Amino acid sequence: MTAGSPARSARSQPRREFALLLLLGAAGAGLALLATRQGWARVETAAPRPLPVGVTTVTGQALVPAAGALALAALAGLAAVLATRRTLRRIAAVLVAGLGAGLALAVGAGISAADVLAAASAGAPGAAAGSGVGSTTAGNGGPAGPAGSPLSGLSGHVVFVSFPWRGIAFAGALAVVAAGALAAWRAGRLPVMSSRFDPPSRPAGPEPAVPAGGRGYQGDSAAMWESLSRGEDPTGPE
Repeated sequence: MTAGSPARSARSQPRREFALLLLLGAAGAGLALLATRQGWARVETAAPRPLPVGVTTVTGQALVPAAGALALAALAGLAAVLATRRTLRRIAAVLVAGLGAGLALAVGAGISAADVLAAASAGAPGAAAGSGVGSTTAGNGGPAGPAGSPLSGLSGHVVFVSFPWRGIAFAGALAVVAAGALAAWRAGRLPVMSSRFDPPSRPAGPEPAVPAGGRGYQGDSAAMWESLSRGEDPTGPE
């Protein structure tokens, strides 16, 4: 093991810590985004025989509209943590932690059957009320109703199927909180993205002076060897 290995390891440790911290926050926000786009509930409506039961799937984004926006804002906050330094980095990290806390509160809030029915009514596609036989998804937008407006008055049996997606979204929110809190705590010790592009600092101290009455040799190598062959000092006084 070389003598410079401990110093090199000490320099690379903050970079690894910073990379893991950013990865934790990005993974948490990504998991929350993924989980909110899955079905958290469905509404089953009876249909006259022999037609099958109509099923409307309601996503987490339709039930918790703020969750996706908070997750995207947390990703933007992590980018700000990466690009800033010191005080600004600490402020950005605290903001990321706050966004993660808001995401956790939004995902963990209670969801009632009435909320599911309202979300399904607002996003259920179809040409007319009662014609949505089969499986549809609420929360993806699209036309609804004969006049292009969302269907209203949707009723049926509500079934919650949020496991495990709701728990995954909550865990992702906690990961964002942890990443923001750690970044705020370690803001002064984490490396700065632009440090590698800064010009190298020059060592302090006076520049070497040219001796008085002397001259620095600025000719080519052939002239230098010619002067040495004649016994002259090419760097001596003229």
